[in-house]
Amino acid sequence: MSKTLLTLDFETYYDTQVSLTKITTMEYVRHPAFKVWGVGLQVDDGDPYWVSEDEVPVALQEFDWDNTALLCHNTPFDGFILTQYYKQIPGYYYDTAAMSRGWWPGLSASLAAAAKRCFPNDESMRKGDELINAKGIVDLPPDIEEQIAGYCIQDVALTYAIYKQLFEGYPQTELSLINLTTRMFCEPSLQINRERLTMYHDSQVMAGKELISNSGYPGDVLRSNVKFAEALLTDHNISVPTKKSPRTGKSIPALGKNDAGYKQMCSMYPEHKNIWDGREAAKSRIEETRAQTFLNAADPNTNSLPAPLRYYAAHTGRFGGTDKLNLQNLPRNSELRKCLVAPEGKLLYVADLSNIEARMLAWLAGQEDLLAQFAAGDDIYSNFASTVYNRTINKTDDPTERFVGKTAILGLGYGMGSKKFQATLASGSGGPALEFSDSQAVSVVNTYRQTYYKIPLLWKRLENFLLMSLKESHDLPYGVLTFRDGNILLPNKMALKYTDLRLNDGNLQYVGRNGIETTYGGRITENVIQALSRIVITDAMLLLENDPELTVALTVHDEVVLIGPNENPDATMDYIISVLCKPPLWAAELPLDAEGGYARNYSK
Repeated sequence: MSKTLLTLDFETYYDTQVSLTKITTMEYVRHPAFKVWGVGLQVDDGDPYWVSEDEVPVALQEFDWDNTALLCHNTPFDGFILTQYYKQIPGYYYDTAAMSRGWWPGLSASLAAAAKRCFPNDESMRKGDELINAKGIVDLPPDIEEQIAGYCIQDVALTYAIYKQLFEGYPQTELSLINLTTRMFCEPSLQINRERLTMYHDSQVMAGKELISNSGYPGDVLRSNVKFAEALLTDHNISVPTKKSPRTGKSIPALGKNDAGYKQMCSMYPEHKNIWDGREAAKSRIEETRAQTFLNAADPNTNSLPAPLRYYAAHTGRFGGTDKLNLQNLPRNSELRKCLVAPEGKLLYVADLSNIEARMLAWLAGQEDLLAQFAAGDDIYSNFASTVYNRTINKTDDPTERFVGKTAILGLGYGMGSKKFQATLASGSGGPALEFSDSQAVSVVNTYRQTYYKIPLLWKRLENFLLMSLKESHDLPYGVLTFRDGNILLPNKMALKYTDLRLNDGNLQYVGRNGIETTYGGRITENVIQALSRIVITDAMLLLENDPELTVALTVHDEVVLIGPNENPDATMDYIISVLCKPPLWAAELPLDAEGGYARNYSK
């Protein structure tokens, strides 16, 4: 890319309250106490240097930002300061923290950790800790500023060195995706309907107070497990259920809203629904809190709302929510979702790939009959339910039976057993709570594995290939995948990496985000399918972003949210769907389908 590469690192005031551990990046930068102590800069491969507080605005104005690519470690933070505080918009964004997450998925992407992995034998390439000496100091005295300047210059040098090491092997499509993800945050296109969101927040506050009042107990009793248990026993002769504490091993009240014992107690005493509702209102203020977080995060003048997404948050490359907003978790038809809007004169287009994982699974397994059903536009859930119930099932007349088929198609493709399938149906997750006997659950699982017999074969093959890659010195190709040294190379040149993969007592284990993790055929298959599906959606995002009339504002799982023109919206929607339905070159025969809609707000 023929742009000036500017490595940049802002050093800013922080204390116990004005801190990213307490508030969002947006609130932090807009806080009255926010202050830039200085900035570290490096132009291309020149020497890094420090610019003191008063000189920062002039130093930044010297750059031709349209022709400058910004490089930082955690660019959403520094980039947000640059774009929103100093009003300078770079032509491109690089982020070594994002690149680290992609290159070493599941491991820490901190600058200190990335430096140790890139330069394990060079102790000079280490991050310092001088920043702690400046905590709570508004105006840095000369000696402290000198320490911070050295600390910052070292960070700039480390960031550039890490970038140089990772850049050569990093796919350009993934770098473009990092740029797009950062732009969604630093140059937000989504807005909030502040009036509607405020009304929703206030309604949640009032509703919570009313539920607590109707319970007959004060909030402190409802919130305390001990006081709540005593009140139930004293006033209603109800003994609360118990469970074993995972921390101490001792018996404790099972009063979590998802505890099976608590759910059973609530269903046994429906006459006390007012108490159960009051308890939930006192314990949880999720919607109220989230609405307030959105209000605080949005720009008070423009109502623009940054989209904080973590690139490569998951081992499979999937995005994750971050910065306390978690836009990845907005239920369909929720009021909070409807409070997100397009700018004036624009529309918000939403499109998502249909059954992408089930389609990708059938394709990779070579399950041709299932692929043919997808290609024909069949109702796959009804088709499988018809096999289970030995009669024709359709969506209109047999919603319960179809739900069983849907749960099977979405759940059994990764090796789920009969017990978990039985529990999934009983939980009512995504549909009605259904009680299946052991034999019924076993029958459905067996029917799935016999009907789509190539899928269980895929589980075993992928596990065997991954295991063999530990022993072979050469690459092991399997379709679009390549197995090498305990890793799985993907068609976009990224990889599913299983750090320190080994066979331990017959179990495949690796070092993951939560320590030692065990994997197996079904889970490996799930990783692969999610990674391949993610490539399809992100490639489509990059194509859509290249359209001058469209701006990718957000992605949620298999869904893309775009800002577009309000003229000829049907044609725009058709174009978006056509891009999403175009199969990748490496899976040209993969039948894709998508659906979508448009409105001023995020209503789909």
